[in-house]
Amino acid sequence: MRDGLYQRIYDAVGQIPHGAVTSYGRIARIVNCTARQVGYALAATPHGQNIPWHRVINGKGEISARKGDGYSRQREKLLDEGVVFDQHGRVDFERFGWRDDPHLGPHGGAHFGAHDASTTGGE
Repeated sequence: MRDGLYQRIYDAVGQIPHGAVTSYGRIARIVNCTARQVGYALAATPHGQNIPWHRVINGKGEISARKGDGYSRQREKLLDEGVVFDQHGRVDFERFGWRDDPHLGPHGGAHFGAHDASTTGGE
């Protein structure tokens, strides 16, 4: 079951376009799992796969803490794609949020942000 779930997570994350971000919770809603499971799957991403793991951040718009230099690598990758962080290290979901998600209906992520974070356990 885990392999199938992880593949669904990788497939969903693979759809996030260059220069856009989404949250662990949003991916979790798409594949019907928990935000924590999304984090585990991304941490276990096999080397050599072209999965844009760096485009998934927490529901507050922040990069979640990770081991080693993962935080700086993720931030650098997002900056290279034109994603902007505010003075508190947050990304504005209204500006950079993934909006073309067919699983979330016609409005995509137009109102994605603090409300979604609170309804998904704070991701």
